[in-house]
This record gives sequence, structure tokens and C-alpha cells, in this order.
Amino acid sequence: MGSTDSKLNFRKAVIQLTTKTQPVEATDDAFWDQFWADTTTTVQDVFALVPAAEIRAVREESPSNLATLCYKAVEKLVQGAESGCPTEREKQVILNCTRILTRILPYIFEDQDWRGFFWSTVPGLDDDDGARPLAESLLLAVADLLFCPDFTVHNRKTLSDSIKSMQSIDSCEYIWEAGVGFAQSPPLNYIHDLNRTELLRLLLTCFSEAMYLPPSPDNNVLNPWVTFFCSTENRHALPLFTSLLNVVCAYDPVGYGIPYNHLLFSDYREQLVEQAVQILIVTLEHDGGVSHRPSTGPENLFVNYLSRIHREEDFDFVLKGLARLLTNPLTQTYLPNSTKKIQFHQELLVLFWKLCDFNKKFLFFVLKSSDVLDILVPILYYLNDARADQSRVGLMHIGVFILLLLSGERNFGVRLNKPYSVHVPMDIPVFTGTHADLLIVVFHKIITTGHQRLQPLFDCLLTIVVNVSPYLKSLSMVAANKLLHLLEAFSTSWFLFSAVQNHHLVFFLLEAFNNIIQYQFDGNCNLVYAIIRKRNVFHQLANLPSDPASIQKALQRKRKSPDVISRTSSQETVSMEGSHPAVPAEPGTLKTSLVAIPAIDKLTEKSQVSEDGTMVKSISSHYQDVFYTEAEMERRRLSSASSTSFWVPTPDWVHSWKCKLPLQTIMRLLQVLVPQVEKICIDKGLTDESEILKFLQHGTLVGLLPVPHPILIRKYQANAGTAMWFRTYMWGVVYLRNVDPPIWYDTDVRLFEIQRM
Repeated sequence: MGSTDSKLNFRKAVIQLTTKTQPVEATDDAFWDQFWADTTTTVQDVFALVPAAEIRAVREESPSNLATLCYKAVEKLVQGAESGCPTEREKQVILNCTRILTRILPYIFEDQDWRGFFWSTVPGLDDDDGARPLAESLLLAVADLLFCPDFTVHNRKTLSDSIKSMQSIDSCEYIWEAGVGFAQSPPLNYIHDLNRTELLRLLLTCFSEAMYLPPSPDNNVLNPWVTFFCSTENRHALPLFTSLLNVVCAYDPVGYGIPYNHLLFSDYREQLVEQAVQILIVTLEHDGGVSHRPSTGPENLFVNYLSRIHREEDFDFVLKGLARLLTNPLTQTYLPNSTKKIQFHQELLVLFWKLCDFNKKFLFFVLKSSDVLDILVPILYYLNDARADQSRVGLMHIGVFILLLLSGERNFGVRLNKPYSVHVPMDIPVFTGTHADLLIVVFHKIITTGHQRLQPLFDCLLTIVVNVSPYLKSLSMVAANKLLHLLEAFSTSWFLFSAVQNHHLVFFLLEAFNNIIQYQFDGNCNLVYAIIRKRNVFHQLANLPSDPASIQKALQRKRKSPDVISRTSSQETVSMEGSHPAVPAEPGTLKTSLVAIPAIDKLTEKSQVSEDGTMVKSISSHYQDVFYTEAEMERRRLSSASSTSFWVPTPDWVHSWKCKLPLQTIMRLLQVLVPQVEKICIDKGLTDESEILKFLQHGTLVGLLPVPHPILIRKYQANAGTAMWFRTYMWGVVYLRNVDPPIWYDTDVRLFEIQRM
């Protein structure tokens, strides 16, 4: 009964607030205490009992009352942080104020005139506090409360020795979980986990002001909330960063491995981990990831701490933790739904990205052993699973960006040679081979059966293949056939002539074949055999007609078959056991819009490397003559389909790139090997391909091929375009993942658009 009464009283207070036209004095404690003193409402109750329309009505019609409500709620948090919340009643007041602020803040951010409100000082405060804007008082109070004994952390003092003042606490002794830089694992306490989660939710809401500003190419726009919270003003910055990182990386959703344990009891740690990883990625976004840009404003301590982690055991803890969580949704047991599946893999991928981007030592640690494959396999699983779902196009991008970053390092290509034996149930053909084969088979599946909006990623996918190709010791027959099928599809004349940048895909594939032939010929008889079998594709490319009549004929063929890639000729085989086909999003699914990604030449920097991966020299992009952004490509694709096309393929244009096609190595290989293979087939009456493969295995082309070309690697490079992409993607994920309560739902968000599919 008590809870119903308190909800009723709380609702009455809200109605009073919305109907009062006169300002209520800040000193009228009897009125303001109704919102937090005697109520036991959950955060869901607060969202239900304070409707959006009423918050907006107070904002428009009695702004001083809304201002006083915010100021009084922050005042209560500041008092609680000073006193350490010794009584249960004080703890309840803190939680109620936290929930009210979480509810109201988005409506303050959505109104431009209100946005500066929290950055003004409050009238009537003591002199020493008077100088602090309300936002700073709020953030410092939340930081203190996150290390408040018996409220959010385990009290290590005895009663007689109890905390005299919150200011005397050394919060480094109260880090929430063992891991990086901290050895003791405090006892689990679900009440503490719940209280931390509520405070972190408020923190995330404070940081979400970024959602209410339109995307801007100017990357120097800093989020004032994050700037202050991650500055030296916050004395808890280090223990809090460590607590968040350790809580995420130590979390094990399987627990003690009891089947169905997640159905028997609630896992309060999961909610905490989810909020923690969201706070981490939002605070780490702050420097924009552009290392060469001079930092504006105070240093972001979270970025600083992340970049300074250096101990091997810390790297190992972080990498194993992230790999365990990323692999979690893939784990299959014989009992359906018996293991808990986490849903925050997109946030984990962004965190992994940040670690690699800000901490190069971590990146090299990841690539030092085959542990990197524990990250690769789940990424390939997510890419394959999301390829048909338009609402997950952002997930596709982040997965591909991570692989592009890794592929710029020689060690990644070398690690891919490890045999693939885990067999995660994926909707791809069954094959026996290495992790490189898995990568190629998944990429082929994305390109041939993904949805249309993935076309701008084709350049990235093939760049990854080119980057790793010099190190691939032996491709399986399945993977070799997939690469040849892509070349066949991309080199049809109608595809080459239908868009201004399509020929780049052929250049990438030829470069990959050349790398493998020149540097890894010995183990790659499957690929050599596939090239011999499909030799007509290379001959057709070399003799591609470029006269106006042929161009017109090819384009007419395109109108009859608008599909980008002929799926029929892709010899699809049986999919892996236990796999489910990738499916489009359910109707009604919400998705957030993304800004266009920069073109591949803006995303990468070309460098020439020797066989051991050491850089010889950096190369300016002279050969990349025509690359376009996603929006530009979309425009060109639409315009080339319309009759009033402003771009028309001409004989000169075809000739400009056709003469640069790197076909010499492959043509020489065919010239030498085709007669030998034909002779052996006639002499021995061979029809069995295993005999031909055996012959190719022992063949050699030493001295017969052109001089090996230098290895070119296209390394990912950060830029303002990708920084903006990450901001919109990350906040879009945070928006969609926070549905209980729906913090930002139905507010006027401007960083992205929300679309219902």
C-alpha cells in the first residue's frame, strides 16, 4: 500500500508544479520535499508519472519553477555527497533526485534557450561555492557519490572508525573491481551495483547534450559536460576510469556456468556493465581520435589514462575480457537459450576501437599472438549476421573499420594463417582452412548477399584483403573460388561502365592476386588453379572494348539486369550446421541515421613496406584519381540510372584506367602454366583436379615472373570525417539501447534522425 500512496503523492506534486503559474520560492521546503523526501518511486515510475508534455509545459509557462526544481535536486545531491548519506532516508533522497534529473535533463537540452542554464551560477550560494556553475556542482557530487561507502562501495572501515567526511576518502582504495592497476576484488553487493547504475545513467544523460546539436564538420566542438568531468577538477577521475574499465572487462555473463542461471535470478552486474561501457565510449570520444589535431581545452584524463596503460598483464586482462564478452552471443549449447546473451556488443566494439586508436602498445600486444583471432571471429560473425539488416548498417561499418585498422599491420596478415577450427555456426559455406579463408568467405557473402546500403563498404572490404594478401600462405579452394567469383562479377563490362568508381574494385582484386603470386606462390596452388580455370576473365579484361558502341551495348545490358552481382554464378554450397540465415530487420524497428563515411583514399594512407612489414616510404595518393563519399556515390548511382545522367562513360575515360590494369604478372603465369597443365592432362589423360593441384604444388615460376612489385599497405588514418561518423554512430547506439527507461525517446534529437523501418 505504502508504495501506491507515495506514487500518488509524487503525482500530486507533479500536477501542483505544472499548474502553478506563480513561482514557488526555493525556501519552500515543504513543497519541494514532496519530490524526493517521502517517496519510494523507481526510475520507471518517475518516467511514467512525469509526462513529456508536462515537463515542456513547465519549461514554457513557469520556467522559474523548472529552474528551482533542478537547482534544489542538485543541492540535495551536493549535500548527500558531503554527508556521505549515513541514513537510509538520505540514500532514498539521493536516488529520487537522480531519477528526476535523468527525466528532466533531455528537455532542457532540446531547447536552445535553456542549454546554458546548467552553466550559470546559482543565486544565493555561499561565496566559496557561488562561483561554481550548477553543472559542475552536479558532476562533482555524482563523482563523490560513486565512491560513497555503504551506498555505492563496500565500507572498509569499522563503525567506530567510520568516515568523518567524504572529502577525506581516498577513492583509489575503493575501486569497484580488480583488474588494471588494482588487485583486490571487493565483495559483490547488488544494492551497490543498482545505485551505481542509477548514478551512471544520470551521468550519461548529462553527457547527452551532444545529441541535441546537429552534426558539424568542425571537430573542435567539445562537450562541456565531458570536458569538465574528465578534467583535473574531478578528483575521482582515475579511480572512476579504472572502476569502469575493470567492471566491464571482468564481467562474465555465464557466471558459474549453471544452465539457465540468468532465468533464476536477475544479474544486476549486467546493467552496471552496460552503463559503464557507454560512459567509457562517450568520454573517450572526446578527443575525436584525430591524433595530429592540436588539443583544445583541458586534457581529457580518461583518454590520457587509456593511452598510458602499458603492463602486459593489464593488456591481457582487457583483451581477454573483451574477447569473452564479444564471443558470448556466439556460444551455443545443447540446451536452447540456456546461456545468457549480452546485447551490448556494439559498445564493446567501439571501446576496442578506442583502445587500439589511443594506445598503440595495446594494438601491438593484440597482434603479437593469435589472441587477435578471438576478436576477429566474433566481428566476422556480427558482420555476416547483420548483412541483410538495414538497421544494423552502423555495426557493419564499425566491424569493417576495426578490420581495416588491424589489416594495416603485417602481424594481422600473419596471424590469419592459423587453421580455423572453432566453427561458430555461421550462414556461410562449409570449408576447411585458415582464418584468412573465413575472412574471405564472409566478405564474399556480404558483397553478394548484403543489402544495397553496404556498397560504399566494398572498397574497405577489398582494401583489407589487399593489405593481408602478401602474407597468406595457402588459401582453400572455397576461398580462392570466392575471390575469382568477385573478379568475374566486378569485371563485367556493364558493371565497370555503370559508375565512375567501379573499376577500383577490379584494381584491388588484381593487386591481391599479384601479392599472393609474387610473395606466397608456393603454398597457393588452389588459387593458381582457380586463376587458370577462370583465365577467360583475365583475357576479357585485357581486351575490354572501349568504343562508344560497346559502351552503349553494355549499359543497355545493365538496364535488363539491375542486380550488382550475379548471385546465380556463385556456387553456393551447404551452410554450416546450426546456422540461421541473415534476415532483414523486423518491420517497426527503429534505426538512427549516420553521416557518410569518407572515401577509402581519405580513410587510409598508402605506404610501401618490405616483406617483414617495416615501412619503406609513405606514398601520396597519386593513383587514386576518382574516389567519392557515400553521398556522392549514391547521387552518381541514382543519376547513372536516370536518363538525364550528368556522367557518361567515354572511350577516353575507359582507356585512362584500362591501360593501368596490373595484369602483367597473371598473364605471364597463364602463359607459362596453361600449356603445361593442358599437356599433362592430355599425356596422362587426367580429369582429376587433385592431380593437377599436385603438379601445381611442385611447380615453380622462379625467374619467369616479372620482378616482384613493392608491397603497398593502406593504413587507416583518423580524420574529421570518421570522427564525426563515430560521434553519430555511438550516440545512435546509446539512444536505441536505453529503452528502460526510454531516456531520450520523443525528445527533439538533432545529431541524427530516428527512422522506423
